[in-house]
Amino acid sequence: MADPQDVLARRVQTALGAAFGAEYAGTDPVIRPSQFADYQANAALALAKRLGRKPRDVAADIVAHLDAGDVVRDIEISGPGFINLTLRADWIADRAQELLADPRAGVPVQQRQNIPIDYSAPNVAKEMHVGHLRTTVVGDALARTLEFLGHNVIRQNHLGDWGTPFGMLIEHLLEVGEGSAEADLVKTDPNRFYQAARAKFDGSEEFAARARARVVALQSGDPATLRLWRELIELSKAYFNRIYAKLDVTLTDADLAGESMYNDALAGICDELEEKGIAVVSEGALCVFLPGFTGREGKPVPLIVRKSDGGYGYGTTDVATLKYRSEVLKADRAVYVIGAPQAMHLKMAWGTAKAAGWADGTEPVHVQIGNVLGTDGKILRTRSGAPIRLMALLDEAIERAAKVVGEARPDLDPDTRARIAQQVGIGAVKYADLSVAHDTEYVFDFDRMLALHGNTGPYLQYAAARIRSIFRKGGLEPEQATGPIELGEDAERALALTLLGFGPVVAHVGDTLEPHRLSGYLFELAQAFTTFYERCPVLKADDDSVRASRLALTAATLRVLVQGLDLLGVQAPEQM
Repeated sequence: MADPQDVLARRVQTALGAAFGAEYAGTDPVIRPSQFADYQANAALALAKRLGRKPRDVAADIVAHLDAGDVVRDIEISGPGFINLTLRADWIADRAQELLADPRAGVPVQQRQNIPIDYSAPNVAKEMHVGHLRTTVVGDALARTLEFLGHNVIRQNHLGDWGTPFGMLIEHLLEVGEGSAEADLVKTDPNRFYQAARAKFDGSEEFAARARARVVALQSGDPATLRLWRELIELSKAYFNRIYAKLDVTLTDADLAGESMYNDALAGICDELEEKGIAVVSEGALCVFLPGFTGREGKPVPLIVRKSDGGYGYGTTDVATLKYRSEVLKADRAVYVIGAPQAMHLKMAWGTAKAAGWADGTEPVHVQIGNVLGTDGKILRTRSGAPIRLMALLDEAIERAAKVVGEARPDLDPDTRARIAQQVGIGAVKYADLSVAHDTEYVFDFDRMLALHGNTGPYLQYAAARIRSIFRKGGLEPEQATGPIELGEDAERALALTLLGFGPVVAHVGDTLEPHRLSGYLFELAQAFTTFYERCPVLKADDDSVRASRLALTAATLRVLVQGLDLLGVQAPEQM
């Protein structure tokens, strides 16, 4: 389906070639939305110096050679050389009609890439906390969007399932007994299980000695220890899946790709890095010193790939991870949805893999995740200073939504109210995260998140629910509203033009990995629909053709809202 901005860009580029020669036909026409028209072509300002002419004269030449009468209604040169372009209403209507008939609502299918996405990454036998919220929600929205754009998305849940704490955890599991109520805490309250194990480790030298010996047994592949380790993972998976089900994210057990899966490759990676001269021994540890990575006083910062005691850390695992995703998964882009503070570490790990020739043809991308703040502007924590449990946060969101739904819709049966509360509460939390740039901080405020006004999840959900109610009152299904679309009122035209932006925005999210762009678009669309609904009667339109057109615009809006929210992982309730 035609993107207005792309259509105008191609027409202006043709005019540039005709006006100034073929070598100018590839010049960026600089098409931007305008407050004075639909779009603005700003190429004249950039070309003026190159051509040695006044910008307005350059603009006049462009306009003289611009063949766009079938698309553009008005062309005006303003200011120092801006070319204002106002689209024809019938052209917009035709494109909106195409969108309505398109199963993809105007979203293109991009050239297919293999894209592993690393997100969520909780730890075995530990509670997921609010710090896991953003990586899980942002990562899932990107996975959904990239899949819809036609890419082969490979979800990679980089589980923390290896390392020294497992000696302590396994010994504690042995003491409480497999299948006991204490063991089941890993499924229901992992922190209590972990803290009990830690208390034993800190309070008993005899237990600590057994735990350290158990780590050695685990790392050497002792079958009995590995069986207990797998038991802890299975118990933890039950807990993770409860969280993922409540959050409505698409991660499954098949997407688990924990630290442990790279364990057997680490020794070989270190050997090869040393053989290639990329890693050197420094103070007993095997280190990689990459150019450009320095700390205080300009001292080189190493990536330690083998500790002085012979163990391996995150650096080694992260080198192995990119190597695997490049060589085995054949990644075109490898996306890491990970906290912003890890940026330098990831660059060093990726630089090491690239230097070794293990990631040729793969572009690693860090989608940096900012912190979640409380209303006091500090990192969101409990009063005691501990991280807030994610399950408790989600339960509170649903509970608060249930109160709002109960007060607003006492006419609904309890099951329906509970279902809507779940959709609204979880949708509010997810949308609040996705409506801001992923690398910025945001304030977690339930009152603002659950508001039915402003840029919130409930506002968009309400817009979709209100559209569905229009069709229920009209006695027809949205699919039956086929138009034809005709644009007579300004609010109709504005809504139709906004609808045409859906495909380009989704494609832009796929390219830039910025889901907040889609959130912002959906908010604009909901606002455009609200204005349209207030100014243009739909079911009580003056005549049948106007009614049919407005119903078609309304149906197209519902399609785009529901599809857009789904790409973000937010459900659109049938009623609110």
